[in-house]
Amino acid sequence: MEKLCSECGEKIKGRTDKKFCSDYCRNSFHNKANKDATNLIRNTNNALRRNYRILQELNPGDKTTVPKSKLLSKGLNFEFVTSIYITKNGKQYFFVYDQGYLKLENDIYALVRRN
Repeated sequence: MEKLCSECGEKIKGRTDKKFCSDYCRNSFHNKANKDATNLIRNTNNALRRNYRILQELNPGDKTTVPKSKLLSKGLNFEFVTSIYITKNGKQYFFVYDQGYLKLENDIYALVRRN
């Protein structure tokens, strides 16, 4: 019985349990299979990386305040965070790795760094 490559359809030579004719076909097959998940992960990681850079740039020390308009003009996407910390009195800090922000009054945000 002749086995054919799962990617290109070429005849497979070698071991009886081989599914692909070459490393190229094996990689190509798995890259196509994981394409959708890879795009989602890549886009999410890019958004997190962008948010982190923005917060790091605007908060060179450990604590500062900035208006929401400045965060938006830099391109911060408030939907992408890595964790949320809720204090005992109910304040919500949103973190992107170790850089975080807290919404204050009048569209002002406190930027903090977690140690």
